[in-house]
Amino acid sequence: MAKIGKNNALTDIKGIRVGQYTDTDAVCGTTVVICPEGAVAGVDVRGSSPGTRETDLLSTLNLVKKVQAVVLSGGSVFGLAAADGVVQWLADKGFGFPLDKGYVAPIVPAAVLYDLGRGPDFIPTIDAGWGLQSCQAARGGSILTGSVGAGTGALSGGIKGGLGTASLILDAGITVAALVAVNSYGSAINPLSGRPWEIETEMNGEFGDQANRAVKLPPPLETGPAQNTTIGLVATDATLTKSQAQKIAQMAHDGLARAIRPAHTMFDGDTIFCLATGKRKLPEVPGFFDAPQAQAINDLGQTAADCVTRAIMRAILSAHSLAGMTAFRDLEDR
Repeated sequence: MAKIGKNNALTDIKGIRVGQYTDTDAVCGTTVVICPEGAVAGVDVRGSSPGTRETDLLSTLNLVKKVQAVVLSGGSVFGLAAADGVVQWLADKGFGFPLDKGYVAPIVPAAVLYDLGRGPDFIPTIDAGWGLQSCQAARGGSILTGSVGAGTGALSGGIKGGLGTASLILDAGITVAALVAVNSYGSAINPLSGRPWEIETEMNGEFGDQANRAVKLPPPLETGPAQNTTIGLVATDATLTKSQAQKIAQMAHDGLARAIRPAHTMFDGDTIFCLATGKRKLPEVPGFFDAPQAQAINDLGQTAADCVTRAIMRAILSAHSLAGMTAFRDLEDR
């Protein structure tokens, strides 16, 4: 039976570090996932209002197979600037796609969510420095969740959104984990029960005391078009091809759609990356279509979706109220 990893976090994947920059005054932040040795990457964009960088590079038709980091950030299109600081930090340390004369080109895809107008300035003062400081703070171990990093200014279905993470270790010894910043048009809360849609996915009491509550939801907020987006990343220590990583990113969106209803709307830019560090071989089962790894990909994709669901639950339940956005923990009981 699958079990939670040591930290119940993306950092349970060996070789991956996570760093965050949080500016509560600006009501915005950045989260960076670093894999200095490189990781095979895929991506799947389901929302209709995405803000991304370097996603075309991850196509199976294109040359580069590995990335050195992925950036998740607030700040909408302005937040893409944070990736410049990550590129510089990696380049200074010699991590990246090898070039002539000893130079490297760090490969850093990114996705942003819309949190403009939630702080004192409509556009937060986000720049390359936010990405640089996130890299400097990157480490293994536990990850702060809730109103931090890319989830600082997040709003989900009219209540405070946030950042969440979760992991699972399969019977085969392969680890799968997710990190998600929840800023969704849809809600993670069932309006009929006042409880999260996927509250029953909890493992080992990971959702804390908030999991036992049913709340009264506030009236829906009036928001303009394309002011949402849930962005995230799943990772595994298995060995994957780019096409296999893309498939797992696709399947991981199932977890998003279960936890947030509706999902992948015209107003969201829902994007999920997949990273594979290649530390463990995929199990093979000979069978139809001569695809011996097909069942292993099924298992990893399903597990990735489950981790995304649990990460979203943790994001919502651990968030704190900020800048007029009321968190689940501060809503009135039913």
